[in-house]
Amino acid sequence: MVGRRAACAAVLVVLLTGCSSGSQDNDAKASASASATAKESAVADSGRSIGAKGSACELPVTFDIAEEWTAEAVGSDSEVSQDVADAVLRQGPVALVCEVDAKPAGNIGFLRAWTGEPGDDDARSVLEAFVAAQGGVSKEKYGTFTAGDLTGAEVTYVYSNEFLEESKEESALAVTTPQGPVVLHLGGMDTEEHEAMLPAFELAKKTLRTGTSNA
Repeated sequence: MVGRRAACAAVLVVLLTGCSSGSQDNDAKASASASATAKESAVADSGRSIGAKGSACELPVTFDIAEEWTAEAVGSDSEVSQDVADAVLRQGPVALVCEVDAKPAGNIGFLRAWTGEPGDDDARSVLEAFVAAQGGVSKEKYGTFTAGDLTGAEVTYVYSNEFLEESKEESALAVTTPQGPVVLHLGGMDTEEHEAMLPAFELAKKTLRTGTSNA
């Protein structure tokens, strides 16, 4: 009888331990999921709007940049030849026209704006061509979003630099306008810096509009 009771007690302990372990695993998964969702939904405080005529970067769209981030136009005053400029400043169907620097806010990285010529390609096609032209890309996750009068495509992916033997997460989005497509790209020194800057990317996406606004 004593032996049977001991055996039953042992079985009960195993079952309770298993349930406890499963519960802990589920809690950990739920916590990780909640943390990931929080990162994606966090939006930085707005510093000012760019894109309108007279702003730091004139674009077919306007959007807000995070507090302390600084914007500077790229390419328009370049003294290098057009061939060199295209090789350095062009990626797929778009060319780099604006850099928003996170350094004044304490991060290392840029939110970059790229524009292209008007055409028939939709936002998803433009974004896919942009990502393909970067090279070294894997684990792409595409989606769609709506902001104001715009519906666009967005993507997160892992960029691997074979020369530096490192990989990091990056994000980008694309919209099309009558003046041509616009791509916003967020890189970063590494994945940690990229994640720290995601609220600024979400701010830009949330406030993206066509037309003009007060700078």
